[in-house]
Amino acid sequence: MTGFLKGSATAMITPFCEGGVALDSFREMIEYQIAGGTDAIVVLGTTGEPSVMTEAERDAAIACAVKTAAGRIAVIVGAGSNCTATAVEHAKRAETLGADGILAVTPYYNKCTKRGVVEYYRTVCAAVRIPVIAYNVPSRTGFNLTPDAAAEIAEIPNLAGIKDACGNMEQTLDTARRIRGKCDLYSGEDALNLPILCAGGTALVSVLSNLAPRAVKELTERVFAGDLASANALADRLFPLAKACFAEVNPIPVKAGMNLLGFRAGVPRAPLTEIEPQNLAALKTAMQAFGLEVKA
Repeated sequence: MTGFLKGSATAMITPFCEGGVALDSFREMIEYQIAGGTDAIVVLGTTGEPSVMTEAERDAAIACAVKTAAGRIAVIVGAGSNCTATAVEHAKRAETLGADGILAVTPYYNKCTKRGVVEYYRTVCAAVRIPVIAYNVPSRTGFNLTPDAAAEIAEIPNLAGIKDACGNMEQTLDTARRIRGKCDLYSGEDALNLPILCAGGTALVSVLSNLAPRAVKELTERVFAGDLASANALADRLFPLAKACFAEVNPIPVKAGMNLLGFRAGVPRAPLTEIEPQNLAALKTAMQAFGLEVKA
């Protein structure tokens, strides 16, 4: 299917406190995204640290996002797993709690075959009525969704798009060619947002937009309007900030950045650690250079 998502989607961090998810802080962050023009939020994606959350915490985060968004923007929920049955359970639970769509990362660690990944997406998609986005991020999963496999899953009726973070533009272009008209292509890597949009991508799923939602949304608008000179100029300004956001493994820097903006983002859960002092200083400098108001 095509047309589910156009524009910018933010891969939300999950703010933690001693009692679990800091829901008041999460609501403030969602409102910041809505005010910044973001088209959708992705809850419990990689940036949201779902692998270190309990089922009760997952439910609380989803319910909070759905209630806060209140139909103003789409809520997409991460539900992938290296266990197909678990992915199905998470997808069905997200749908029950009111999610507008599902983000399902490819199975990780198991390193399944092409046949296995196709069956995985067929099973997850069949379990829900809402759109499903496949997520290819081999640097984390150890599995690469090839253009050939992408073309096959693109035929699934409610497979809405492929979030691409393979880091290989040749592969991305081949994927775009094979899925065009069947499902949509989304950028899953902030450093490649501009070229993926120019290759026909319809949306960005961005970590950077936690900090700068309006600018990331504007990047999509400039490309869609055909104003590539202006889009390039904005991408040039965003690049140092994006680089600072990935100075350490995501979401360590972006959580620190949200704290610098004055949000109560907390710190990542173990085994992730707090940002190193030199990277925090560089992030603060990049944020200020971009024009963000650093409060902490």
